[in-house]
Amino acid sequence: MQRSKDLRQPNRREALSAGLGGFASLSYPGLLRLRAEGGGPGIGGNTAVILVWLRGGASHLETWDPKPDAPVEYRGPYKTIATRTPGMQFCELLPRQAALADRFAIIRSLAHTGPGHPSGSLQVLGGDKDPNDKLKPVLPDFMTVAHRLRFDPHRELPNYVGVNPVVRYDNFTIAGPGFLGESYQPFAVLGDPSSPTFKVPNIGLGDPSRLGMLDQRLGLQKQFDSINKAVDRAGLLDTLDQFQGQALRLLTSKRASEAFDLNRESPKTRERYGMNAWGQQLLMARRLVEAGVEIVTSTLDGPLCGRVANWDDHAVNHHVFDALKYRAPFFDQAVSALIEDVFQRGLDKRVLVVVTGEFGRTPKISHVASSGGGVASGAAGVVQPGRDHWHHAGSMLFAGGGIRGGQVIGATDKRGEFVTQRKVGPHDFLATIYRHLGIDSATVTVPDLTGRPMAIAPDGKPILELWS
Repeated sequence: MQRSKDLRQPNRREALSAGLGGFASLSYPGLLRLRAEGGGPGIGGNTAVILVWLRGGASHLETWDPKPDAPVEYRGPYKTIATRTPGMQFCELLPRQAALADRFAIIRSLAHTGPGHPSGSLQVLGGDKDPNDKLKPVLPDFMTVAHRLRFDPHRELPNYVGVNPVVRYDNFTIAGPGFLGESYQPFAVLGDPSSPTFKVPNIGLGDPSRLGMLDQRLGLQKQFDSINKAVDRAGLLDTLDQFQGQALRLLTSKRASEAFDLNRESPKTRERYGMNAWGQQLLMARRLVEAGVEIVTSTLDGPLCGRVANWDDHAVNHHVFDALKYRAPFFDQAVSALIEDVFQRGLDKRVLVVVTGEFGRTPKISHVASSGGGVASGAAGVVQPGRDHWHHAGSMLFAGGGIRGGQVIGATDKRGEFVTQRKVGPHDFLATIYRHLGIDSATVTVPDLTGRPMAIAPDGKPILELWS
């Protein structure tokens, strides 16, 4: 028998809205509820991953795979320098990373079939084999999969945080939950953490008057709940208590407030990372994994990249060599400080740091007229050098996670055009991260839109040399 409209049981969204209306964190318990409704095996562990994303694709020749003996139309103007690891050479733009090369591994053989920013990103982050660009992902990225598999509603901190998260490239969405649903989006931290006015919303209520107001609302809510227990035949309110409880813990938790608070770091530490957006993003990433967050992403883009705010160094966008020289000090300092901290603070077994973009850049230098003047770009019409998309070869950095540092895996030819040793595909990359997180990508599945089990990296094998 159908209930009348007035007597029907409130759905969860309605009850939730009635319970904590007026607070900015209201959507967060809704997300928690949706995540738990999705179920999942609840894979545990004490490991974490930090993904440092170079949106647009960094040149492998001007970072970790220089080609000093290539013809001039390939090699560019920068010298090659020795690193702390004998036989490993970097571009001279990365002296700090060169000094730490014994603490991380470089993969020089990433290759896939995605030539565009959307397709390349979707392949690397989610394993989508389609070479065509899509407006948004169909398959979930690895961050979402790990988030779902390791989700625990009793956690005090969110287990997936994006500090300047990996989300978009122009009008394309390059990362996200795909068929797993929007409830698995990260807790997003936006803005410049180096700004004196920076504040993370919905974390901690330091104002005693607001805490008092919250207590008053909670008291009213409990009265409301007790009245409605009689008609709550499905135990809805008990379930909501669980999810609202986690959202409230985030809102009122001293631990959460401290984890996001960069002012708790010494000025010396903050300066070591760099008092700029990238340095402070990666410092926050370290603070979060140290506090117990398991998946952290941070995109290095924006003004520190140059005129077009990314690593997409076509000649129409940037003078590629001016752009790389401009951004390299910020990048080199922030990444090296993060790696140093991971080791100095005893996180090097638990936390895996990965630095990559969607692909490398064309080894052969192009010369095209600039589309506009600005930082690292000549005036409109000025012909300048650039490097274009190159999905046939790219480099990645892996640090921490118990891996063996001071090694190079894979190789490209003498011009940096094609992989010649140990090709690494997106599914291998994903399987490697899942292995660190305690997720067996050979057997673990997630349900697709029809509820059927789907493998998370069916064609990938972990890069075991990293741990050998």
